[in-house]
Amino acid sequence: MTTVTMTKKARLLEALKSGEQMTAKQISARFGIANPTATVSDLRFDGYAVYGNQGTLSDGTQVTRYRLGTPSRAIVAAGIRALATQGVSI
Repeated sequence: MTTVTMTKKARLLEALKSGEQMTAKQISARFGIANPTATVSDLRFDGYAVYGNQGTLSDGTQVTRYRLGTPSRAIVAAGIRALATQGVSI
């Protein structure tokens, strides 16, 4: 029997794909990711639309909750324009 080990980033992505929203503190505690914001940036560079929604906890603390979403037309258009300025044909 073969055991498949998922990376921390892959486990985070699976959680986001299942609809979970998490703060950086929750990501760090659950997946052992030392720098959650860098991992979220990595997912974005991999092409995933990870959004950070600002919110307030019951004690008044500001937090960002990360979730996976669908990119808007404006985001897709900006990406296409950025590629075009680099001479990449689509």
